[in-house]
Amino acid sequence: MAQLALFPLNIVLFPGGPLQLRIFEKRYLDMVSRCLREDTGFGVCLIRQGNEVGTPATPFEIGTVARIVDWERRQDGLLGITALGEERFRIRSTAVGADGLLLAETEHLPAPCIDALPRQPAVVHELVNRILQLKGMGYEHVQPHWDSAHWLGCRLAEALPLDLPARQRLLEMDDPLERLRSLQPMVPNLVCE
Repeated sequence: MAQLALFPLNIVLFPGGPLQLRIFEKRYLDMVSRCLREDTGFGVCLIRQGNEVGTPATPFEIGTVARIVDWERRQDGLLGITALGEERFRIRSTAVGADGLLLAETEHLPAPCIDALPRQPAVVHELVNRILQLKGMGYEHVQPHWDSAHWLGCRLAEALPLDLPARQRLLEMDDPLERLRSLQPMVPNLVCE
C-alpha cells in the first residue's frame, strides 16, 4: 500500500488521458509543488459526496494516478497544470491532513493481463484521431497505442457523451474488452471480439 494525496473532482480521469486544471486552493498549490519537486503523482477520484472546493469531499474508491507533464502561470494569476492519467488505484482508507488535503492509503490496480485489440475499421481510427486532435485539451501529451484495447476504451470513455456515473463504471472495469463492449452501442462499428 502507498500513501497518495487525493484531488477529488467532478471528473473521471482514465489511464493515458489528459487532465487540465486551474489550481487556486493553497492545499492543492502545495500538493502540486510537492509533486513537481519529488516527481510524484497525485490521485484523481470522482466525487461521491461533497464539493470540489472547501471541506474535503468523499471520493469513489477507484481512481487514477495523475502525473503533471506541464504547468503555466495563467493570465488570471492562477496556476494551470496538465497531467496524464497513469495506473488505477483503490482507496483503502483516507485521512485529512493538517492542511485540509485528503490523503489515502491506496493499492495499485494491475494493468490488464490481456490487452490485444481486435482489428478496427477505419471509422473507429478516424473518430479517435479526431479526439486526439482536439486543441487545448492536453491531447498533445497523449501517446497513441493503437494495438491496445485498454487504451482505445479509455479514449472513447473519456470523449463520448456519458454521465459521470457511467464513466466511473467504465473506469472500474478490469477487462478492456468488457469496456469496449459497453461502449459499442455508442460506436456501432467498434469491434470487440
